[in-house]
Amino acid sequence: MHVPDGFINAPVSAVAGVVAAGAVAVSLRGARRELDERTAPLAGLVAAFIFAVQMLNFPVAAGTSGHLLGGALAAILVGPYTGVLCIAVVLLMQGILFADGGLTALGVNITVMGVVTVVVAHALFRGLTGVLPRTRRSTTVAAFVAALVSVPAAAVAFTALYAIGGTTDVPLGKVLTAMVGVHVLIGIGEAAITALTVGAVLAVRPDLVHGAQGLAAPLKLRVDGALVDAPAAPAAEPEPAPAARGRSTRGVWATGLVAALLLAGFVSYYASASPDGLEKVAADKGIDENVKEHGAADSPLADYGVKDIGDARLSGGLAGVIGVGVTVAVGSGVFWAVHRRRRPEPVAGALGSD
Repeated sequence: MHVPDGFINAPVSAVAGVVAAGAVAVSLRGARRELDERTAPLAGLVAAFIFAVQMLNFPVAAGTSGHLLGGALAAILVGPYTGVLCIAVVLLMQGILFADGGLTALGVNITVMGVVTVVVAHALFRGLTGVLPRTRRSTTVAAFVAALVSVPAAAVAFTALYAIGGTTDVPLGKVLTAMVGVHVLIGIGEAAITALTVGAVLAVRPDLVHGAQGLAAPLKLRVDGALVDAPAAPAAEPEPAPAARGRSTRGVWATGLVAALLLAGFVSYYASASPDGLEKVAADKGIDENVKEHGAADSPLADYGVKDIGDARLSGGLAGVIGVGVTVAVGSGVFWAVHRRRRPEPVAGALGSD
């Protein structure tokens, strides 16, 4: 759903840019509470993973494809504030390096693909986990539903911006119906990818899933060859700090990075070549009549290929690997810097002393 330059007029694009800048500023402050020594580098990895999976367009209808937006996944894994920053980093890298998503439309894209998806998914996920049992299965189900709803919500947000500042005269009802219809289908793919990813991380390191804080599998004891729940600890005893907090995240980080590199460098070659939901609707309804050439069209990595490399598989794979590497480097640097600006907790007894 990367909006190119020319779909939305300059004044509305400028206002969306201000909204996006404000959201990023708020998120920079909020992310300080979400990031620590373990999660700061993992947030960079989440951004790189989303970049990689967005290269994997999947077919959703005849002649139409879709790809992950990633807002729900980021919000659940690293928190809503950090999630907005993750999507902003991905969109910035895509716009500057790969000519994907207009430069003057960057604010529109961050608002639609980042802010709207994160806010909707986080609110719905928190609501569902508040009423469902605190188990891994219900957390995964909540992630599925939150991701599913976040995609058509982004489609509605785009339609609202188009209604205010669209550069073509297309009936709004037709745009809304087409956008929501195709993005409901895309949302199913988004939900499946999000649920599978969240479920995989929950299975190995639930302590690294921001949306699953406090979730712990019950302790099992083997009695006469069968596993049974261990007796609950007395309420009066203080709960010990989770041992997982002291575990290294290097294994998870390395595994995630390898997965992202494989997806972007190899699997992306087999992605659907059909236009995505927005591109298809724009072509069918005439929204793209005033589309402008991308400001980074001359980039050596434009259109996810390396310039002057004739082999399509090698060119696309190299571009994907470069994109993952740059995104994880930039993202990790940003999130580490944000974490370093976190205000230290006051030392007990220090207040009031001379």
